Amino acid sequence: MADLVRANSSGTGPNKTCDSVETSYHPFLIPIYCLLFLVGLILNSFTLWFHCRGAHGQASKSWMIYLKHLTVADFLLCISLPLRIIHYARNSYTIHLLYCSVGAPLLFLNMTASILFMSYIAANRYMKIFYSSGTHFLMSSKASHIISMTSWVVLLTMITPYSILMLINRTSQRSDHGTCGHLLKELIRPLYPASHAFAFIIFLSGLFSLVFFYYSASRRVLEVQERQLASANSKKLMKSRRNMLVLVSVFCFCFVPHYIVRIPYIIVQGQCSAVMYYVKEVTVLLSVFNIILDPLIYVFLCKEFRAQLNLKKIFCIKGNRNTSSSEAGDSENQMNTISTSVAPRAQ
Repeated sequence: MADLVRANSSGTGPNKTCDSVETSYHPFLIPIYCLLFLVGLILNSFTLWFHCRGAHGQASKSWMIYLKHLTVADFLLCISLPLRIIHYARNSYTIHLLYCSVGAPLLFLNMTASILFMSYIAANRYMKIFYSSGTHFLMSSKASHIISMTSWVVLLTMITPYSILMLINRTSQRSDHGTCGHLLKELIRPLYPASHAFAFIIFLSGLFSLVFFYYSASRRVLEVQERQLASANSKKLMKSRRNMLVLVSVFCFCFVPHYIVRIPYIIVQGQCSAVMYYVKEVTVLLSVFNIILDPLIYVFLCKEFRAQLNLKKIFCIKGNRNTSSSEAGDSENQMNTISTSVAPRAQ
């Protein structure tokens, strides 16, 4: 829903109309989104195949459940990109209506779901470091299923009525197909600020939690490294911290710019500023990049996924080539090592 509402200014004054701004930007957006669609479709189709193929063996891994749902969110956005591309390429009211009621909400759904599931993965890895027993209910596969399904129900409950109401209560056809604002009737309009406020709260919660988890995990790993400078576990501990850093990096690259720009863009939307529109479109583009960056998370966190891509040797630590394939890059045994090693100091 990041671009569901745009101003419909007439173009008087220094600012351009939204239509002229959008039209001038389309030749640049279309090839980039086409490339993202093709690469994202290949990567996410392979990832879905991997999850389906190894569903039985990975059932006991709670964090893998979150990865599966993250893949589903990416795949939904990926299959909606052709609608966005056609919307940029054609001046059709029908395509415009479908884009505003389906394409844009799916982007909102993907962004919010990705933030949630990345936060869940980071929280799971954090708890594995600080709870050596691994018996906490939130670390169980049952809890992961409950949390994941609850997240989807909440998000779909918020998105589905919006899309249906926009289709049912649409206004008469207008020529300014570059904007979605004229499609919002009074019945729908209150949902817009409420949904964005909800998404922004989720974003801030996810950002702060990821930074906290990475900072806490880094401190704990450094404590272990100070006590085991020459141990064989030193490189494993650094991998654990690296995996957390991958989560934070992907999150910041894809979502932080968009949410930084979103607030001022909503504030100045009545002016239809060309500069703000360009900046907003760039940040939306960055957020779509998560469909090709999220598989990077699977590469670092999941050893089985690396094996399917024949990347095992790249990430393999010398002397540990016979490690069980049930481990992830941030494996259960590595996490237990960290927890056990620092338990006395934590007490």
